[in-house]
Amino acid sequence: MALIETEEAARRLARAIASDLSLYNEDKIVKGVTEDNLFSAIKEEIEEGRALFKSRVAPDLFAKGLYDRAVIDILVRPKGHVASKMW
Repeated sequence: MALIETEEAARRLARAIASDLSLYNEDKIVKGVTEDNLFSAIKEEIEEGRALFKSRVAPDLFAKGLYDRAVIDILVRPKGHVASKMW
């Protein structure tokens, strides 16, 4: 499979991976936000997604932090209503 070479396609992939993380780990995410340990609570899942993203995109696109941005946009921002010390 050829590597993704465009930023738009890489961004879509990052968001799709983050969406899957959100879909399949909702309880862990809410608990992690509530207990202010989100990134520890789902570290394994985030790293698995990062590895998948890295394997599918060109190195220069991986270096842009698109995956990390998608994780914040998809996993953290929508949980702004959950009571937490984070905010």
